[in-house]
Amino acid sequence: MADMPGNGDDEVPVLIVGGGPVGLTARALLERWGVRTLLVEKRDELSPFPRSRLVNVRSMEIFRGLGLAGTIAAAAFPPDYGRVRFRDTLHDRDFATAAMVGVNGPVPESPVTGALTSQDRLEPTLIAAAEAPVRFGTELLGLDPAEDGASVVASLVDRRGGAEARVRARYVLAADGANSTVRQLLGIGTVGPGAMGDFTTVVFDADLDRWCARRPAGVYFTAHGMFAPLYPEGGWAWFVPTPEDAASADWPGLVSRALGPGAVERVDVSRVQHWVMNAFVAERFRHGRVLLAGDAAHAVPITGGLGMNAGLSDAHNLCWKLAGVLNGWAGPGLLETYETERHPVAHRTLRQAVANTRLMLDVQSRRREQLQAGGVTPDSVELPWSERYFAQLGLVLGVTYRSGAVLADGDAPPGPDPSDSGTDYVPTAEPGHRLPHLWLAPGRSTLDACGEWFTLLTPDPARWTPRAGAPWPLRVEPLPDEHTDACGLGPHGALLVRPDGHIAARWHDRPPGDSALRRALAAVTGSAPA
Repeated sequence: MADMPGNGDDEVPVLIVGGGPVGLTARALLERWGVRTLLVEKRDELSPFPRSRLVNVRSMEIFRGLGLAGTIAAAAFPPDYGRVRFRDTLHDRDFATAAMVGVNGPVPESPVTGALTSQDRLEPTLIAAAEAPVRFGTELLGLDPAEDGASVVASLVDRRGGAEARVRARYVLAADGANSTVRQLLGIGTVGPGAMGDFTTVVFDADLDRWCARRPAGVYFTAHGMFAPLYPEGGWAWFVPTPEDAASADWPGLVSRALGPGAVERVDVSRVQHWVMNAFVAERFRHGRVLLAGDAAHAVPITGGLGMNAGLSDAHNLCWKLAGVLNGWAGPGLLETYETERHPVAHRTLRQAVANTRLMLDVQSRRREQLQAGGVTPDSVELPWSERYFAQLGLVLGVTYRSGAVLADGDAPPGPDPSDSGTDYVPTAEPGHRLPHLWLAPGRSTLDACGEWFTLLTPDPARWTPRAGAPWPLRVEPLPDEHTDACGLGPHGALLVRPDGHIAARWHDRPPGDSALRRALAAVTGSAPA
């Protein structure tokens, strides 16, 4: 941890509170934009627990943009682990199984494949992705608006030495988890079921190869809890409701009994973590110059692996907007679109995670009914979902934004909010949607054309030359003629794509007047036309 300052206030454009995947990703994204940050984390080190384990295709696209996808994939499980299996005990045969579509292999809708990797393997990669300072063992005590109204003053304490300090920040990005200190300090309430139960994760070593090596999976659901392999080289986790006598529990014995009679000779428990499964969405994601992201803004049940991934998309949505305001090419009103865009996604994610949990419980209920019926027990249970449903690509890749940072085709006002599209995903180049993945050249996707700039994709670059001296970062990218129909473009049309890969505006053909692009950029960023 860096030394705590002694006199006066440290000053930084963005203070990030929370050193999990969302805060660390925000730190890396903002550094790419040239925005200085300070990240504070009350823990003394990165989390030693596996916690979140699924990096979906959209998150891997974000990491591809940061140049991290290859490193993350190299430390992850092979694709054949991208599957869930249902068993009576771990050493029984499967009575049902389902693929994690987009993790068990590539999908045509994305240039990347998702990864199954534990959070304690992901975080070191993320912290190495930026050089901005990180202060571990530093707890936030208070937040107060500065007298000038142009910043926030954060009061911090070194949990080990007790030294106190203050940091003045233009903005605070709160990614400090479901029990967010920032959210509580600001008095922001939550809606949703709330705490859904106490759970325990037991990290252990045992030789389970003969039960699992030939039928690998990322998760095994059993009648005695959920088992998950942790690392390609070994290690397991057992997820179970916390027993009443947790403080005196014989965890090796409990794990052995849950595995089933004769499954293993020895179980070595290395860590035990108790936690609460939460399900809520914050009533608002912004309070003045403080913005909530990740579990601080929305906590969802773990089934389906949606929580961390939703938080990473929060950071991706927010960081380019913070950079625009701080670097002067966007108006402060652009930050209002963060909540407008991400709040509905959080509610939809929560609904989906709750539905996933109910479906998993339904599978177990069907199996219990089979076992209780007597006679010959069937070998399988019909799953209450389709493989297309379980992919959830409609939620992962099909998020649609409606806000002032999205224009209807051309520069008309935005249309009504879209209804839930379920779990199906149909690529579209309509404004508000993620830019469809199309190959511009071998190994180079349309999504690779996005970065710390706006991208104008057009089959006719010569007619879309941007005006010199405009304040917005903008690159013009040639679109091969074979992709114009997929993008809904004529021979002179164009897509204006935001830095987060979502389409800001579309012109089916060249619009009248040379000012249309400038007016669109000004409208999207909430700034004055150049």
